[in-house]
Amino acid sequence: MKKFRFAFLASAAVLCASTAAHAEDLVFTLKNGTNSVLNNFYASPTGVDSWEDDIFGRQALGPGEEMEITVADGRSVCRYDMRFEFQGEDLDTTTDTQDLCEMGSYTIHE
Repeated sequence: MKKFRFAFLASAAVLCASTAAHAEDLVFTLKNGTNSVLNNFYASPTGVDSWEDDIFGRQALGPGEEMEITVADGRSVCRYDMRFEFQGEDLDTTTDTQDLCEMGSYTIHE
């Protein structure tokens, strides 16, 4: 019985820890308001000197499309620097800084 109780408590602790980690995830909708394909999207907390990994991975966001973005970096910050890289030479790489906690969505424009 003691082993069962210990296993139950350990399971409950893991469940609580994983729930807390999900609470830190930052979720918003990214909309491509340009006429170009958005190939890469990077977001790093303001003040970090390097870009995190490409959030899109192998995906891209076409003109007029939108995608739900989850920044699951475990941080409890809201201000992020963002970097947008487009396909071809129609648009240059663009950067911006926003408080993503206050925004339910973000639209990149030309």
